[in-house]
Amino acid sequence: MGIAAAEFEAVGEVEIGGSDRLRQLNDDISDAIDRAYHALVQITNGERSIGAGTIWHSEGLILTNAHVVHDEKPNVTLNDGRTFPARVLYYNAELDLAALSIEASGLPTIEPGDSKHLKPGQWVMALGHPWGVRNAVSGGIVIGMGAEMPDIPFSSREWVVVSLHMRPGHSGGPLIDTAGRLIGINTMISGPDVGVAIPVHVVKKFLKDSMA
Repeated sequence: MGIAAAEFEAVGEVEIGGSDRLRQLNDDISDAIDRAYHALVQITNGERSIGAGTIWHSEGLILTNAHVVHDEKPNVTLNDGRTFPARVLYYNAELDLAALSIEASGLPTIEPGDSKHLKPGQWVMALGHPWGVRNAVSGGIVIGMGAEMPDIPFSSREWVVVSLHMRPGHSGGPLIDTAGRLIGINTMISGPDVGVAIPVHVVKKFLKDSMA
């Protein structure tokens, strides 16, 4: 075999290997999204969809945004189609977080990830129900953290700022990493291609302080 032929064969092997790795990465991300879907809920007021929520604890504890529930008496629809009336346990308008309780057990949850060491360029996915369309996913990358982003509203607070399409109905749903771990709660739009989420370590502190 000549040198040129050997080089061509080596390049072909790299291309095939790269394609296999890309396919495996795509499969892994798809599996992560599928697992996260089970912990995504829809929050409604009567028959109207008002946002999303994330199952935090298997015994019926659900996280969402305060602006999703306000003073309403929301209903929660699980991924399996069951609907429950929800009770607002904890509510913090400043943090834009609320914890709901439903009479259900054995619910699927999402493993919390690490939101303190996120880096720009990391791939993330936002799950929710934009415009009432159930179980939608948007993908993008981390831009930075809110305290470091002067153009983001309320930038003095801690945010995860991401380059992806968030729409009304994403609020309260999970922001996950490529392993399917929860790194934030989707919160608002800061531009056509910029979304903002509350980091999961802020969510943990909110629950800890509320339960104290």
